[in-house]
Amino acid sequence: MSDYVRRYAKPFRHSSGFTLIELMVAMLLGLIVVGGVASVFLAGQQTYRANDALSDVENGSRAAFEMLAHDIRNAGLTGCDNSNGRVANVINPPFPWYADWANALHGYDDATKDPALVPPAVPTTGEMSPVANTSSVHVISTGNLDVTVSSVPSSNAANIKINADTSQLNTGDMIMLCDFDHAAIVQIDVYAGSGMVVVHNTGNKVSPGNCSKGLGYPTICSGSATGNGYSFPPNSRIAKLTASVWYIGNNSANGRSLYRLNATSSSSGISAVPQEMVRNVTGMTIKYMQPSGADFVTAASVTNWATANAAQIKLTLQSTNPRATVNGAAPLVRPFTSTTTVRNRVQ
Repeated sequence: MSDYVRRYAKPFRHSSGFTLIELMVAMLLGLIVVGGVASVFLAGQQTYRANDALSDVENGSRAAFEMLAHDIRNAGLTGCDNSNGRVANVINPPFPWYADWANALHGYDDATKDPALVPPAVPTTGEMSPVANTSSVHVISTGNLDVTVSSVPSSNAANIKINADTSQLNTGDMIMLCDFDHAAIVQIDVYAGSGMVVVHNTGNKVSPGNCSKGLGYPTICSGSATGNGYSFPPNSRIAKLTASVWYIGNNSANGRSLYRLNATSSSSGISAVPQEMVRNVTGMTIKYMQPSGADFVTAASVTNWATANAAQIKLTLQSTNPRATVNGAAPLVRPFTSTTTVRNRVQ
């Protein structure tokens, strides 16, 4: 070997990689990083689910309270400037729940004991059936119509002429007429739209029908059917009677919902049709205030429903997402409470 080679050539070295210990340390550090990233991702996902579920139940409670409060605020509303309670009711007694104006606001602590929530209106089991130990409430009021009284032939006549044709009135509808003196509830026996005449005779053409054609106050149901005669003057208000029952019922998704049972009329009579209003409302408790009381009481403790002037409603809602809690094992459940006054019963 030449002197040049011996002087400048580098000695050969064997190549070397990671040792087993170094590899295990690297893998451990990698697992820690991956675990941290996964933990952050899962925490963010759970936070999103929780916030989405909270928004879900809050939106549901807002919608439920808005609709419930609208009905309760208007309970017993005649629409005329007569807050003296003078209301004649010539519907055939005993008054069905949808025409019982003396109980325009009336509650039950257990919806399964509510006489309005029975077949054929709602089933006792399955979809739309009421849930035990949840409250229900009846609300009767009046809705706006675009017509008024034009003329009445006489105080004992059963014909009321209105000022215009309307598609909002039909045979079988229950209406309220009112002026400065009093209001009167009656069922339309025949509506002749082309002649702008509302007929409210006695008899069995409609159900439950009228016990008298006299619309004076106080009500007199007499065998002669003339009763207490009264002529509502021109421009007297005509309103359509509205009646509903709010309750918690079982829904088609094996859950619970807030339902509204609506009374609708036709020539064959009155029927009640339940509508699902807000899903995942699992509970409702309603308490009421009477003027002489200092606190809200249960429906069973109300002694005079005609004076109940406020309702305290507690709703329980659960999220649509069934894995919204911290451990992801159950839906989010939250209670909400709201208080609503009856407008025409507070000063």
